[in-house]
Amino acid sequence: MALCYTRADCGLAGELMETIGVIIVDDHPLFREGVRNVLDGEQDIQVLAEATSGEQVLSLVREHRPKVALIDINLPGLNGMQVTRRLIGERLGTGVVLLTAYDDVEQVLHAFRAGASAYCSKDVEPGKLVDVIRHVARGFYVVGDQVFDRDGLDEWLERGVETVRRPHLDGDVEAYTPLSPREMEILQYVTRGMSNKEIASRLGISHQTVKNHMTSILHKLDVEDRTQAAVYALRHGWVRLQDTRK
Repeated sequence: MALCYTRADCGLAGELMETIGVIIVDDHPLFREGVRNVLDGEQDIQVLAEATSGEQVLSLVREHRPKVALIDINLPGLNGMQVTRRLIGERLGTGVVLLTAYDDVEQVLHAFRAGASAYCSKDVEPGKLVDVIRHVARGFYVVGDQVFDRDGLDEWLERGVETVRRPHLDGDVEAYTPLSPREMEILQYVTRGMSNKEIASRLGISHQTVKNHMTSILHKLDVEDRTQAAVYALRHGWVRLQDTRK
């Protein structure tokens, strides 16, 4: 079910709420400072901790148990998608708001398939970001100006995948399913220009296993070949340019 969005309609303005603990994850100090300054002005929101890389997130969430984690997709090491999957897998009860400079419908589908509760462009208006955090803390999902419950989000995702799915895609492998940790690792090596044989040697797995993973990656990203997969990962900030060196 789609719900309302505005503060007045949703009863967010002036509503007595328990304090919402938040962590901010971004490797740009100025961006973190800007977000923190916005949130510090809200009586019902408390910034509990900050992190600069994906590897730091799980320990911070375990320690502070925030209601909401604001996570940049384009992080060094583990990207925001990978971090989201790990958080959801551990069932820590933290809602994830993914922040990105790479705003397109395919990225949004991947974000929610990975387990995000909301997805925002990094140029989001401060007031809207605050409202998104409040919605996520209450268990809702925010897609643009729409707020959904779980059933509503699932319906939106199904429509979204059907809209962007290309005709060549094989029907027996679902598009926009999150990449597994191993697939994401292989994709990162692909962006470095490594062959399947080189990747197999690096990971200590068979050449055929790498080929099987590549087939799955191409289907999940709905792309034709490994070059398109590498471009996709770079264009969406899943891999940073400085991480593409062998």
